[in-house]
Amino acid sequence: MTNNQKDPLFVLIKSLSKSEKRQFKLYVGRLGANTDSKFIALFDHLNKCEVFDEDLILKKEIVTKAQISNLKAHLYKQILISLRLNPLHQNIRTQIREQLDFATILYHKGLYKQSLKVLEKAKVLALDYQENNSAVEIVEFEKIIESQYITRSIGSRSEELTREATDLNTKNSLTSKLSNLSLQLYGKMLKTGYVKNEKEHKEVSSFFQQQLPIYDWAIMGFREKLWLYKTFLWYAFTVQDFLSCYKYSKKWVDLFHDNRTMIALNPVFYIRGNHYLMESLYLIRNTSKLEQSLLDFEASITSEKFPKNDNIEVLSFLYLYNNKLNLHFLKGNFHEGIHLVGEIVDGVEMFKNRLDNHHVMVLYYKISCLYFGSDDYKNCIYFLSQIIDNKSLNVREDLMCFSRVLSLIAHYESGIDLHLDKQIKETYKFLIKMDDLYEVQKELIKFVRKLGYIFPHQVKEELIKLYERLKHYENHPYEKRAFLYLDILSWLESHIEGRPIAEIIEEKS
Repeated sequence: MTNNQKDPLFVLIKSLSKSEKRQFKLYVGRLGANTDSKFIALFDHLNKCEVFDEDLILKKEIVTKAQISNLKAHLYKQILISLRLNPLHQNIRTQIREQLDFATILYHKGLYKQSLKVLEKAKVLALDYQENNSAVEIVEFEKIIESQYITRSIGSRSEELTREATDLNTKNSLTSKLSNLSLQLYGKMLKTGYVKNEKEHKEVSSFFQQQLPIYDWAIMGFREKLWLYKTFLWYAFTVQDFLSCYKYSKKWVDLFHDNRTMIALNPVFYIRGNHYLMESLYLIRNTSKLEQSLLDFEASITSEKFPKNDNIEVLSFLYLYNNKLNLHFLKGNFHEGIHLVGEIVDGVEMFKNRLDNHHVMVLYYKISCLYFGSDDYKNCIYFLSQIIDNKSLNVREDLMCFSRVLSLIAHYESGIDLHLDKQIKETYKFLIKMDDLYEVQKELIKFVRKLGYIFPHQVKEELIKLYERLKHYENHPYEKRAFLYLDILSWLESHIEGRPIAEIIEEKS
């Protein structure tokens, strides 16, 4: 049996809305011969199923074993064609590609002037929306027609097309170099994590300066500026310069506000820009600006004018709730955030075929922190177990590290300590296997190793010692980020002072 989350055709069918399914039936039913086609029978069967079961398809004699692969591929293609014809999936890019197709048909029929006329309209549209890749393709097509046929459309046509091609290629080259550098920085961060010391900072900075292309601000359009801001943003994230993260994410969002027509054309970039802006505000602990940005973001994505599709729906859910949780962490009002848990769990279930495991685990970790701050250790442990016990997951080491440490603390706090010694050993073994540990993590390893040998009357004294050692790293340029995963300083303060952790965090806010 194929897993329903892995079979592309099944996932595609389950992602269709009622109107999209209805349009598909109308599309394939336009010819009477399709009514009883095998691929329609397969569509109807999969539409009714809860899971993908190939054996059941064969048992119902919808198709033979030898035919099923080709039939699935054919059905997949027909669904995509139907979706392409749906007005909901039409945008400027599809309009430009459609005009290019029309121009190509006219060209092959020998109607060169008509073809050039269609290309000119498509080019104006592409340039207005700075779709420079499409514009280059159009100009190159115009050059082919002008070079092969005497159209006599404009006297200086060759010079004009040459200039247009040169300008567009210059912009596209800059965009390509900036997007390459942005992707390389992102890849470096995923592979080695954030810089942990001055040596790594110098290495990343040197790489960035060497790879950053020369650019002329005067000729840069929307897309070039967008990639420039993205590139500087990823560099700032990598070197943990969170103020610069705020600076460039703000420029990113402001760029869209200054070019509002680009929001509808690039909604994903707009959503991501807002997410990075809010994450930056969380990292620099600016509660008031985060709260306002969150309100503005929610108002934007829920407005009637904002584009609607499955991808936008998933990203909006993911970033909206991530930042809502972050806001509760900054304010320290954990109890007030508990109502979000049900909404998040329902959303994860709704989008389970479109959310990757890493993002789900980040949400679960934040839910665990929410319960921990609310002194609900049972639910905290439950959500942490979803991360720790799932061996098929390939999540970041730092997330797994703090999940284990928080689980250990939650067990200790709740009094569920029957197997605490075993858990201490397992946590210690995991921590020492980690590569490139932060100093904060090293201090936690030392404490976890001693935890099983501390007598009850010695606990407060040891907590004070740990607090004094960790306090040293609170504002360290490379170590402070660890406290955003697990606010262990506030937890230590709550034990030392005998006050609720939420009260201490709220005071700090």
